[in-house]
Amino acid sequence: MLQTESNDALTRQLHHRTIRAFTNTPLDQALLNQLVQVAQHTATSHYLQSFSLLSITDRHLRGQIAAIAKQPYIDQNGHLFIFVADQHRAAVIARQAGATQTHLGATDKFIQAVSDAVLAAQNVVNAAESLGLGTVLLGSILNDPRRLIALLGLPQLTFPVLGLIVGHPAQTPQEKPRLLANLVHFENRYALPEPLALADYDRVIREYYATRDTNRREETFTARIGRFARVLPEKRGDLLAAIQAQGFLGE
Repeated sequence: MLQTESNDALTRQLHHRTIRAFTNTPLDQALLNQLVQVAQHTATSHYLQSFSLLSITDRHLRGQIAAIAKQPYIDQNGHLFIFVADQHRAAVIARQAGATQTHLGATDKFIQAVSDAVLAAQNVVNAAESLGLGTVLLGSILNDPRRLIALLGLPQLTFPVLGLIVGHPAQTPQEKPRLLANLVHFENRYALPEPLALADYDRVIREYYATRDTNRREETFTARIGRFARVLPEKRGDLLAAIQAQGFLGE
């Protein structure tokens, strides 16, 4: 029988918290190398290893990325990685092997590369948290995708997917309550309950936001979803064109 109650990894993942404030203690190079190896040993579609990651050590560049994300804490402590969907490397290998035409820009290959990048980022999160480090994943780096691509010098058939800061935590935020499992887990067929009964969860979320240590506010989950459904950040609407400009989604 599996012993789940005393499983440290499960306990840690069930109590995951995003950290946005880190001490000024840097991660040593040996640890960074290990985290890169963890990323490389993540499950990968068709064993193509279709992702790359960048360590952002240039302070000016990091500040520019923080400005794109509109999150000043990105330009503070912790180590910043950018995870990239990468079919460019495969294109170079294929060309060297004599392939004159490939389908590496197809939607299928793009999804594979994005999946590889996301899985690698989460694997690094799990590894870092097992060592007592804190992490924050950054989808906000895509607030201006064309600008970020230019800053990072990304070639054709690559696309930035996620940022990730890893560091020594300087805060202990509360856990965010999650939806009931019956709203996210179905058997065999998608079966969202009708109508959605969110009143109890909205009360929990209102209490969470009203009593947490920082940035207290009046908000429910229903109101939050409604707000995000109505808003599209200015340059997020450029994502499709930016992806296509990088050579993807052509077929």
